Amino acid sequence: MDYMDNIRNKLALLPDLPGCYLMKNQEGTIIYVGKAKVLKNRVRSYFTGSHNGKTQRLVANIVDFEYIVTSSNMEALILECNLIKKHMPRYNVLLKDDKTFPYLKITNEAHPRLEVTRRVLKDKAKYFGPYPNSYAAQQTKKLLDRMYPLRKCGVMPKEVCLYYHMGQCLAPCEKEVPKSAYEEIIQNISSFLGGGHDAVRKDLQKKMQEAAEELYFERAKELRDQIQHIDAVMEKQKINTADTKDRDVFGYAVDKGWMCVQILYMRQGKMIQRHSSAFPFYGEAYSDFMSYVTQYYSDNPALPQEILLPDMASAGMLPPEADSAAGQGSGGPEAGGMPSGQALMAALGAEDESEASVQTGETVSAGEALAAALAAADDAVQGQEEQEEQEAVAEGTVDAAGGAAALQEWLGIKVLVPQRGLKKQMIGMACQNSRVALNEKFRLIERDEERTSGAASSLGQSLGLDSLNRIEAFDNSNIQGANPVSAMVVFIDGKPSRKEYRKYKVRTVQGPDDYETMREVIRRRYERVLKENLPQPDLIVVDGGKGQISSAIDILQNELGLFIPVCGLVKDDKHRTAQLLVGDSAEPVSLARDSQEFYLLQRIQDEVHRFAITFHREQRGKSMVTSKLDSIPGIGDKRRKLLLKHFGSLKKIKEASIEDFKVLSIGEKLAGQILEALKDEEPSI
Repeated sequence: MDYMDNIRNKLALLPDLPGCYLMKNQEGTIIYVGKAKVLKNRVRSYFTGSHNGKTQRLVANIVDFEYIVTSSNMEALILECNLIKKHMPRYNVLLKDDKTFPYLKITNEAHPRLEVTRRVLKDKAKYFGPYPNSYAAQQTKKLLDRMYPLRKCGVMPKEVCLYYHMGQCLAPCEKEVPKSAYEEIIQNISSFLGGGHDAVRKDLQKKMQEAAEELYFERAKELRDQIQHIDAVMEKQKINTADTKDRDVFGYAVDKGWMCVQILYMRQGKMIQRHSSAFPFYGEAYSDFMSYVTQYYSDNPALPQEILLPDMASAGMLPPEADSAAGQGSGGPEAGGMPSGQALMAALGAEDESEASVQTGETVSAGEALAAALAAADDAVQGQEEQEEQEAVAEGTVDAAGGAAALQEWLGIKVLVPQRGLKKQMIGMACQNSRVALNEKFRLIERDEERTSGAASSLGQSLGLDSLNRIEAFDNSNIQGANPVSAMVVFIDGKPSRKEYRKYKVRTVQGPDDYETMREVIRRRYERVLKENLPQPDLIVVDGGKGQISSAIDILQNELGLFIPVCGLVKDDKHRTAQLLVGDSAEPVSLARDSQEFYLLQRIQDEVHRFAITFHREQRGKSMVTSKLDSIPGIGDKRRKLLLKHFGSLKKIKEASIEDFKVLSIGEKLAGQILEALKDEEPSI
């Protein structure tokens, strides 16, 4: 149930934004890629309601998912195509002809042409796109053909064609067309496709209104369609670029002492992948970010053609407005805000600091609401930016331009800190991904704390306890009675308290007697609790059934006078938690297998078993080394420790030569005896 719990948590935090989602199976392989206008609604639909046969097979294999937020449905469409071609997911419809999105192209010829193409070549032509709508691209080409008279024919004809008479061609087949005329036309088309289409659009709107007022509705409809085609083909996107360069685009965000770094991989001009890392940072944010970038490329020999880095003002803490736009949703306790206070910091501190985040997805921009919020935030800091950078440099931290220049000199490739345009928008996309990922991390921690604390309280109610704050759990470990050990773990409010874990070497029990081992360990633990006035648990959990429970209760009540509830966890034939038994009579407690209470018991049992088996392996390894070396005449405790300290392991001692022992003042005769004794030893230590 572990993966289903993770999926439920992530579903509750999905953003109300467009984007792509990537479904993964148990091996972590991407098995399906989809797009959505609203990620929250689309991804949730897979796990609710009924589906057809194929979708049921897909959902049955999903154990995790990632998502990438985009700024428009068009970007989601293009990104979906890139990801499908990259990962070839099993459940996607795959394009056998490698179909791509259309571009508008001005050919590099003596008499250039404007055409629609799906191939981007290094032929010195000008490319604009890609465009998600082929029909809109064709219609926009028709509009440009009417406005700018480039030649239309593939092979030059012997006489002028109809296009010349319609004013849509300069007739280079019969007339000498100066190069300056072509340059002016190409400049106008480039300006139109590069964003200067507003004037043409306004003129078409004016003509449409005039036609409608004069009741020429067919003409008005034709003009309206042309405007819609222009809008569709001129919609901005940051997923693909026409220059086919390989780029790594960096972005980062910081909040509550944590940093998330996102790398968007653009290959052949297409965004195909994302790498995400989240970690605590302790210094100045931009300096630590640049340190991360440097370490990343020191371990990564595959360099792109260009690296794009954010400036100091591009990232920062998530504004409240952006937070709501980044996916909190609305209504219900699951849509709560960011966690705060000591509980959150304790939860973050308990995590592995080397953890690589997320999940999860790859990003773009975050819609109009987020753009407005970020713009407001940028306006607020714009006046202070120069002063802050000067202060940062004065304090010895890294400035953006200096860091980029140093990185460029070291790597030998172009490193840029864009200030405007498409590349700046790409960085904004990466930074927004970082904010979304960091926001999700905090909210998952918050949900985990709430659910875990609630699970402990519900478990106490199921057992008839007034409160269940402290749980102490025990497990024994041995192999046919050899090296018997036991371990205890402590859970407070449903969370492990690792500083209170304890290990026990079993002293009085001979052979594989689990009941007597339990009696000894319970006695030793709670004699000390009474003697040192330590906190007593609200519940004791033992690994096993009625025998282990009875042994623990006998020691507690009859020897120590303690009346602490004891329960046992029984495993099935696959060594998974199967049932909870309570009291001396070992009465079973009914808990749903998918409940948070049952999941908490699973975590406790897995944790105490892990702790016990790790301790047992340590002891077994030490005893194997000790017994083998101690059996050699002339090797006592002092020399055994000296040998292990010098060589590091029994295997290294076995592989040593007689000369290697001389530095330890061990002569050839004794060295030979050591090597002979270890000759048949398995190299397991």
